Amino acid sequence: MNAKLKLRRIGNSLGLIVPKELSDQLHVKEGDTLHAIVDPEGGVRLTPFDPQFEAAMAAFERTRRKYRNALKELAK
Repeated sequence: MNAKLKLRRIGNSLGLIVPKELSDQLHVKEGDTLHAIVDPEGGVRLTPFDPQFEAAMAAFERTRRKYRNALKELAK
């Protein structure tokens, strides 16, 4: 889906106006946070998911599997 986003002045900042169709597709509502990811070619991708959080969760999963037995003993 291609959408035209409009920039508006909000105080000393600029804000994006996101069309309803795009907000429905991203499953976001007013007050939610979107993350802008800039690729090496200069393009921008908007996502409601925090890439740093996803990386941290992947690292936790690796650790959880590796130390499963130790974590089980600590939980007793």
